[in-house]
Amino acid sequence: MERKYNSATRPIKATVKYLARHEKSPVFYIGVPQGEQTQKPPSFEKKTVLLRNTRQNLSSFSLEENGFEFKIQELPEMDFLDKEAVIEKYYKVSEDLVADSTGALRVIAFDHNVRDYELASTDSRVDNPVRFVHNDYTEGSAPQRVIDLLGSESEKWLRKRYAFINVWRPLRGPILDFPLGFIDSKSLSSADFVDSELRYQDRVGHIYSVVNNPDHRWYFLEQMMPEEILLLKCFDSETKAQARYTGHAAFKHPSFSESHLPRRSIETRTIAFY
Repeated sequence: MERKYNSATRPIKATVKYLARHEKSPVFYIGVPQGEQTQKPPSFEKKTVLLRNTRQNLSSFSLEENGFEFKIQELPEMDFLDKEAVIEKYYKVSEDLVADSTGALRVIAFDHNVRDYELASTDSRVDNPVRFVHNDYTEGSAPQRVIDLLGSESEKWLRKRYAFINVWRPLRGPILDFPLGFIDSKSLSSADFVDSELRYQDRVGHIYSVVNNPDHRWYFLEQMMPEEILLLKCFDSETKAQARYTGHAAFKHPSFSESHLPRRSIETRTIAFY
């Protein structure tokens, strides 16, 4: 499919939100009333970074080397705000994409989020874009998620290599306001990660927040369209893998205009078992 893009393919400079270095045990509350929150919100450090545009070389990135890669596929016709419809129809699409890319023996799609900062204010089915730099799973929370999902069956699968891979795409395009930026895994260090709690009303989860490192190589895809899919690796159990994580965050595009339609995107979370 050929498409003409109005924007150049040159890099851009934009501001991203890193966790402040003095934060050692940050806690993020999700859906918890403010009166029940016992910890102060984490503080952040804003940094201007260079984001390289992947538009000219989409095929040169891979999950194994960079922690991300792109696929092209027409967006299925469905109501993506209908949770059951997405689970019934789109999860299989996501599983097939990941299986095709990784050669995994089994792929399970288990969760998703639709994000639109304008719609999120009025529709509980929709979330805001996440603006701070993070990685979705940790060394502890990744195997625990497998156990939570597979129960007694998990022991067998945890003995194999597995990876958490997000399937991220726009639901309309082009994205002009808050694109997703992501860090090449090859430029990440384990020292960049801070284990962080996600406290819900009924459970506690863990992610890695990311602190600033000038070595980080940031990328994004200018004017991303719904047929363009980003596969993003958020954990790989293979400790010798070149790419095990990818820090990522939404950022405000420097040419942002209030007249743009707000970004609307969907991310589907999958586990690939090798």
